[in-house]
Amino acid sequence: MSAANLARRVGKLLPAWRHRVSPATLRADLLAGLLGAVLVLPQGVAFATLAGLPPQYGIYAAVVPCIVAALFGSSWHVMSGPTNANSLALFAMLSPVALAGSPEYINLALAVTILVGVLQLAVGTLRLGSLANFISPSVLLGFTCGAAALIALYALKDLFGLQPPAGTSAFGVVRFLFDNVAAINWNAAAVGAVTLGVTLVVKRLSRRLPFMLLGLLAGFLFALLLNRTGLSGSHPVEVVGPIPAAIPPFRVPDISWDKLPDLFGIAAALTIVALGQSISIAKAVALRSGQHIDANREFVGQGLSNIAGGFFSAYISCGSLNRSMPNFEAGAQTPMASVFSAVLLVALVAVSASVLAQIPLAAIAAMLLLVAWGLFDFARLRRIARVSRTEFGIALATFVATLVIRLEMAVLLGTMLSLVAYLYRTSRPAVRTLVPDADDPDRRFTPLDELRRPQPECPQLKLVRMEGAIFFGAVQYVTDRLHEARAQNPTQVHLLAMTKSMNFIDLAGAEMWEAELAERRAIGGDLYFHRPRTQVLQTWAQTGFIDRLGPKNIFATKRHALHTIVPKLDPEICARCRVRVFEECPHDEGTPPGQVPAAAEMKNAG
Repeated sequence: MSAANLARRVGKLLPAWRHRVSPATLRADLLAGLLGAVLVLPQGVAFATLAGLPPQYGIYAAVVPCIVAALFGSSWHVMSGPTNANSLALFAMLSPVALAGSPEYINLALAVTILVGVLQLAVGTLRLGSLANFISPSVLLGFTCGAAALIALYALKDLFGLQPPAGTSAFGVVRFLFDNVAAINWNAAAVGAVTLGVTLVVKRLSRRLPFMLLGLLAGFLFALLLNRTGLSGSHPVEVVGPIPAAIPPFRVPDISWDKLPDLFGIAAALTIVALGQSISIAKAVALRSGQHIDANREFVGQGLSNIAGGFFSAYISCGSLNRSMPNFEAGAQTPMASVFSAVLLVALVAVSASVLAQIPLAAIAAMLLLVAWGLFDFARLRRIARVSRTEFGIALATFVATLVIRLEMAVLLGTMLSLVAYLYRTSRPAVRTLVPDADDPDRRFTPLDELRRPQPECPQLKLVRMEGAIFFGAVQYVTDRLHEARAQNPTQVHLLAMTKSMNFIDLAGAEMWEAELAERRAIGGDLYFHRPRTQVLQTWAQTGFIDRLGPKNIFATKRHALHTIVPKLDPEICARCRVRVFEECPHDEGTPPGQVPAAAEMKNAG
């Protein structure tokens, strides 16, 4: 193998974003990574507890998986790690099998994590990531706004120094807040206010400064002042607290082989949960950053991260919205921010665990509130509401679903609504009646609803333009439109269908045209087509419809079609007709072609 070929193969294995790396991006990624490391400290500990695991396993899940997902994934800004949904799902599925927190439970959790990684890797390798293309922008907008609301609602408890019961829902937090107004820690609220104020002031002065970190530092110092000087009185500001070791140990899960079949079922369910979150978050961040997401590569990265994480004491990880959005807002430029976040997390815990333990939870909550506010795209919501009520309804439904059900199920619901709306639209293809426009020098065939003045149709020949696919879901609608047109004008026994815009038909569509042909010929008329597409012709040839229709009933030009069809019309009706719609109509001293006759003449034209 030549050196050039070897270089090309190695280049394909390396991430495409490596060309974006520069001293400037590394500096921005380092600052963003520092913020990510600080944010994950309390979250990792809390999420591990939700998962029924010792606290340190939440920290482990933010180290190796975070690095691997960043290096092998597609997104520049998504940070992987432990999440609320994954933690709860893991606990719900494993707690009936083993005692939470026991060595057996830990081994099962790590084994399931590896199996989830294998399934995720298979999804990406088999290139099934194209399924993510069905998540519409309206769904992503509703999901992003809903996730922002969740971030804000969950942050309220730390902002006001309250401790609702574990597992309390977002709305439960709000209800707990109103029920315990007297217990609010106003010192914590003041720390949050200082954090927000400094962040916004620094951001207004210069976006080049690490405004989120400086705001967090201001909150840290203010809380330290309150707690150390006694100014907080009997209500100290709650801090992160003792932080477990962050260096993840290597271990092979010790489980019996006979449990693998049961674990595969659990892993399959958790894979859907994790992939649903990961791709939704990746696409939501990409929508703001303008990046193109390769869903297959993203799935591969997530799969490798869980496989590696399972061997380094990490339980299931995926893209974390609580860290990905702050990472983007903090100015991260490449996935190196995630690498820095993991490395800095280990370094910070090893070197300054006692200092990090004093970070106030209220300051972190203030950061999350700021991120949540930035996620609400009010301008886009207003634009969608003006353009399409259907799309706005889908976005609103996804928003509400994100608040009340699991994140991945909310995205699934929104996607299903989008597909239903799409199927409804495509099941009603436009069947537009045409006439040659008498006011146009070229007498172009124009839909009746686009004419500047009313113009009559031919009493015997119906002209329609088919716009869209004629598939099984649209057959009944098109059939009804054609039958309605025939009932309104019983003498229009001939039909010329302009099918250049009929881009697809299936077997049901082909059978519909066969039925229309039989009905037209039964009443003494016929069916004709102008410029059907290649796919349509191929389907008709396979079903034998062209043989029954006759190749002479298919025309390449409208002029040829009219020159052929008009002489076949009933001459008695033509003799009484005063409409003379077509230039091909036999003319006498009566009405010129296309001229609108008097009402009495139009009545006699039929």
